[in-house]
Amino acid sequence: ERVETFLGSTRLAILDLSANGHQPMPDPATGNWISFNGEIYNFRELLAELKIADPRLTTRSQTDTEVILKAYARWGRDCVRRLRGMFAFALWDQGRQELFLARDRLGIKPLYYYDHEGTFLFASEVRAILASGLVLRRLDPVGVWGYLAYQSVPAPRTLIQGIRVLPPGSWMTVDSQGTITGGRYWDLLEDASPDARSATREECRRRVRDLLREAISIHLVSDVPLGIFLSGGIDSSTVVALMCELGQVPRTFSVIFREQAYNEARHAQQVASRFHTDHVEILLGEQDLLTQLPEALAAMDQPTGDGVNTYVISRAVRSAGLTVALSGLGGDEFFGGYPSFRRLSKVGGLLRLWGRTPRAFRSLAGWMVEALGRSSVTAIKLASLVKSDGTLDATFPVTRQVFSDRERHALLENGWISEGDGTRDSYVQLLKEAYDRAPESELFSRVSYGEARTYMHDVLLRDTDQMSMAHALEVRVPLLDHKLVEYVMGLPDAHKRPNGTPKRLLVESLDGLLPKEIVRRPKQGFTLPFEPWMRGDFRGFCEERLGPERLGGRGLFRPERLQSLWQDFLAGRRHVSWARLWLLVALEEWLERNGVEL
Repeated sequence: ERVETFLGSTRLAILDLSANGHQPMPDPATGNWISFNGEIYNFRELLAELKIADPRLTTRSQTDTEVILKAYARWGRDCVRRLRGMFAFALWDQGRQELFLARDRLGIKPLYYYDHEGTFLFASEVRAILASGLVLRRLDPVGVWGYLAYQSVPAPRTLIQGIRVLPPGSWMTVDSQGTITGGRYWDLLEDASPDARSATREECRRRVRDLLREAISIHLVSDVPLGIFLSGGIDSSTVVALMCELGQVPRTFSVIFREQAYNEARHAQQVASRFHTDHVEILLGEQDLLTQLPEALAAMDQPTGDGVNTYVISRAVRSAGLTVALSGLGGDEFFGGYPSFRRLSKVGGLLRLWGRTPRAFRSLAGWMVEALGRSSVTAIKLASLVKSDGTLDATFPVTRQVFSDRERHALLENGWISEGDGTRDSYVQLLKEAYDRAPESELFSRVSYGEARTYMHDVLLRDTDQMSMAHALEVRVPLLDHKLVEYVMGLPDAHKRPNGTPKRLLVESLDGLLPKEIVRRPKQGFTLPFEPWMRGDFRGFCEERLGPERLGGRGLFRPERLQSLWQDFLAGRRHVSWARLWLLVALEEWLERNGVEL
């Protein structure tokens, strides 16, 4: 039975800028078609391998897109295991009358789908699926519950009922009968390098250095100019240093502020000077961002508590005439840059012992901790840890929570609590299943898995893609090269623990390449000065969106609770951070712009 299938594409040309690279792209030899988003960095090697297998093979373009078509014709679904890069694609198999969807190993490129009563839709954005007119714009209560907890909806959910995310490292097929099958072709824990487990400290340093150089090198393949996001931290400085070592002088870009507590200009300047880069600083003031804010929020395919910073720097890089930028994203997750690595290493054993005490006693102790801490953010998180069973799958998600369970109950109207509360532990379930599949994995790698599959996937990668692509800028993340990640994930904890040096393995692998001041400086995230600005020029913008005519009048949140939170924030009370209020502002803006119904 033949089915009606439609593929579409909006192309950002990076390789082979001619019309031969246009999509959707056909394979005349098979009748197959593909729509592809991303970059395959080993496409030339794959093409050479394909031509050895079939010397008569010819191609019409110089694109990685066409190589995927040829690879699928040769290896079928297993072709995804051979791809090295970031990708999401839909391939129509004419012979099988079957749609094949696949996504890269770490979820760098997004892929959403919707399946209902004989209609299957897929796209790189939720908004593209909504634009079909075939999906009701209904808010998903479970998605709201997760959004408030983790500042972005935990995959595979979205904020729209019925629209789901294809997980990273996964594939899916839809046949002519509408039957869906799928599977996972790669996993962070299960596919960790077995060879790494027996490596000596010196061997692992050399191997990490080699893999870093290789990753940077392949990520430089482009027919258009590229630059680097430079914060002056270890990760982005690593990308700059190795790019220069490979003989290329990069253009580097940094966002700077007048507010010194948020300003990393000195560190970025030091790195730029050390490696003689063509450095550009973007000075961002309160009024500058207020002018850009409506456009930045409009660029959000899904709302998030982050992302505006990426919008600002992406705009500047694109305005400078560049089409590709490299980012240091991934260094924190796999080299131990977050506090979660230190904290869970220190208290993990104690929490497991504590978890053996009776549940009623743990609940009472948690209540006492929260009361004594006067419901501060720290006290609420500590209380949640005390109440837990002490396992990593139960404790790790607490480190990433914005609103606790109790706070969400107080904030949401009753009907939304009953519908959303049932699956509030989506991250707990995700982590438990992963840890059960790889029981031999060590703590550091388990925390890496938690960071990569939660905050990195659902916030950082999603924000990076939606905010950069809003400016037709492609952001590449060489520290997420899967060969590098597999090796680091396979190393014993002993080689990765900080021992007084932040990201010790990464730093030691570079063997003095980075300035000592950059290595020793305290970690500082790429955060805009939202806290003072929301009490200043942004105040009216926020109050309008939180007020009774907007979010407070939707019937989703208790209006008196919204106003109480806002007043507590203005008063500087410690239990209300700017991130909590901004999360609500971003949600309201998204609901309004996308016409989403409750």
